[in-house]
Amino acid sequence: MASHIVGYPRMGPKRELKFALESFWDKKSSAEDLKKVAADLRSSIWKQMSGAGIKYIPSNTFSYYDQVLDTTSMLGAVPPRYNWTGGEIGYDTYFSMARGNASVPAMEMTKWFDTNYHFIVPELGPDVKFSYASHKAVDEFKEAKALGVDTVPVLIGPVSYLLLSKPAKGVEKTFSLLSLLPKIIPVYKEVISELKAAGASWIQFDEPTLVLDLDSQQLQAFTAAYADLESTLSGLNVLIETYFADLTPEAYKTLIGLKGVTAYGLDLVRGTQTTDLVKKDFPKGKYLFAGVVDGRNIWANDLASSLSTLQALEAVVGKDKLVVSTSCSLLHTAVDLVNETKLDDEIKSWLAFAAQKVVEVNALAKALSGQKDEAFFSSNAAAQASRKSSPRVTNAAVQKAADALKGSDHRRATNVSARLDAQQKKLNLPILPTTTIGSFPQTVELRRVRREFKANKISEDDYVKAIKEEIKKVVNLQEELDIDVLVHGEPEASILQRNDMVEYFGEQLSGFAFTVNGWVQSYGSRCVKPPIIYGDVSRPKAMTVFWSSTAQSMTKRPMKGMLTGPVTILNWSFVRNDQPRFETCYQIALAIKDEVEDLEKAGINVIQIDEAALREGLPLRKSEHAFYLKWAVHSFRITNCGVKDTTQIHTHMCYSNFNDIIHSIIDMDADVITIENSRSDEKLLSVFREGVKYGAGIGPGVYDIHSPRIPSTEEIADRINKMLAVLETNILWVNPDCGLKTRKYEEVKPALNNMVAAAKQLRTKLASAK
Repeated sequence: MASHIVGYPRMGPKRELKFALESFWDKKSSAEDLKKVAADLRSSIWKQMSGAGIKYIPSNTFSYYDQVLDTTSMLGAVPPRYNWTGGEIGYDTYFSMARGNASVPAMEMTKWFDTNYHFIVPELGPDVKFSYASHKAVDEFKEAKALGVDTVPVLIGPVSYLLLSKPAKGVEKTFSLLSLLPKIIPVYKEVISELKAAGASWIQFDEPTLVLDLDSQQLQAFTAAYADLESTLSGLNVLIETYFADLTPEAYKTLIGLKGVTAYGLDLVRGTQTTDLVKKDFPKGKYLFAGVVDGRNIWANDLASSLSTLQALEAVVGKDKLVVSTSCSLLHTAVDLVNETKLDDEIKSWLAFAAQKVVEVNALAKALSGQKDEAFFSSNAAAQASRKSSPRVTNAAVQKAADALKGSDHRRATNVSARLDAQQKKLNLPILPTTTIGSFPQTVELRRVRREFKANKISEDDYVKAIKEEIKKVVNLQEELDIDVLVHGEPEASILQRNDMVEYFGEQLSGFAFTVNGWVQSYGSRCVKPPIIYGDVSRPKAMTVFWSSTAQSMTKRPMKGMLTGPVTILNWSFVRNDQPRFETCYQIALAIKDEVEDLEKAGINVIQIDEAALREGLPLRKSEHAFYLKWAVHSFRITNCGVKDTTQIHTHMCYSNFNDIIHSIIDMDADVITIENSRSDEKLLSVFREGVKYGAGIGPGVYDIHSPRIPSTEEIADRINKMLAVLETNILWVNPDCGLKTRKYEEVKPALNNMVAAAKQLRTKLASAK
């Protein structure tokens, strides 16, 4: 029985690629240095899978930024502003598209389906001249072959590539991206022909958009694309891989009818109904790559249950046509549990990271072929039983409190208009008030203190003193810049080496566990270390009150209390899979509610509860949207339903398409929302142009913090003017797109200075127009 891995993490067990990329971007190392690190990582990954007994090992899943940008490079679909003149796309052009450069902004970045991974959105139109401009897929296949590893090269499928794209600036929004299919297929044919010539026997096309709600024209595009590729694919075994959800019956019928296709990869973890489609109708002689090992979570597989599922499928598709696989790429999970030295043995026995999942896949394949490792299966069964019965998983008081939430929608007693009036009387802010989203850059000094505190080389008093000094520096800077509503910069999170505030809050809540090296790529070199929610959640003590109160004591200006919302904590964690997600979310909401009320008692009048990932968790199927949005929005309202009218509640959302959920955002009933806008060509503003009325405060981001580029005052003023064309002056806030922790002070200071200058310029203009 054969085994297959859809894809594997790229960063390395200790984020080797991250550091190599950042060193290269900072011009501290050469392109050759970066290439060597990448080659060593690829070699290690391929040899690991080969040594574990995996038959179908992927290549071309390694990327310096993301696989969609790699496909854009392969197709030569470089937007004109990057001045690419043809030939093989090099690092300068590639990273300019991803990160921008001194003269032009980056391409839009958005979430990869409903994950916390991101991709660079292709910008296409009728005039794009496609050409074969990156030979990466072939080069990596040859590289693996030279190491003695026969791989399955992986390409983003042509239809999914187009469906994940957007019309370029200046192109009609109604332009049919699928009309470009005949123009990109010739490039795919060139790549396929080269892979065949290099000795490939299998090829994998990732077509994850097949799990979306597609109309008949979109489904027909898959049929047309693979019919066109059929002759070129002749002689190859072709796997079409889907993941993240069930296929509709129509999509499944389209999939199994594709010309020239040998095998179908299906997510049987999140696609629970797809198994029924397979049992009803599976084409004779084709392979099923059964994704039974979860690629998106860190829980050990229930091997007995998976084996039962596989045996049932084996009876349908045939013993020699069933391949055991992961549900999706292992990119979305941590690399290797071996590197975790601080997790206790009980919790560790419940987990499986990417390296362990590779072993699970092979163990299931061997068991199906009659070579079951009884000791391995027995150990797995014991761990499953331990997790179900462990007293640390269940807290009766927490469950009772969450159950008591039913029957109320937890809305604040006064409408937002009246609350904003009360808040303005207390805060006395100017029109177009300026603020930032929360974090400020991590400095060398902060990192030094972090290392020394972690190594017990400095006392807790010294640690607290260092944090206070950093907060004072951040407060002073904001006052010098004349920002209206301040933040404390979140140094208490960064000093603890928490990659973002989700981890910081999770560390202080019961029911969470933490890793040392459980890093997961979010985009480019950016990695996060998601907490693990293994049990019922509660707040043993206040988490941020001391730091927020300390910061407020340093200034007369309003200081925001900074919290992460329950939905974002949920969506940015590895979540327990033994109860519905909404139940866990309600538990987190109650914990955050306690913190909000303690901040208010401590005199904090502006409290930001970030829900950066609310849109990210939206199910891929429209039929499931309403239920998710109901409990997600409700969870947010629970956190702040008890505060006074004069306490201003902010929330923040980043990098997603919000237009389709704008009414749910309004239903959150926040006083002010700050939201990503600049990198997505201000698409958010279109919803207001279309007549949606928004009465709360709103701050669409005026510049992109994920790029090192510093916007001018004029550029920011132009963005604000576009906002004023569709939003009332008295509700508009001025702020960056997101937090500033990934930037350097030499970038942050001039950018914020220009932002404040633009706001003041427009205040003067508005005042003179009265």
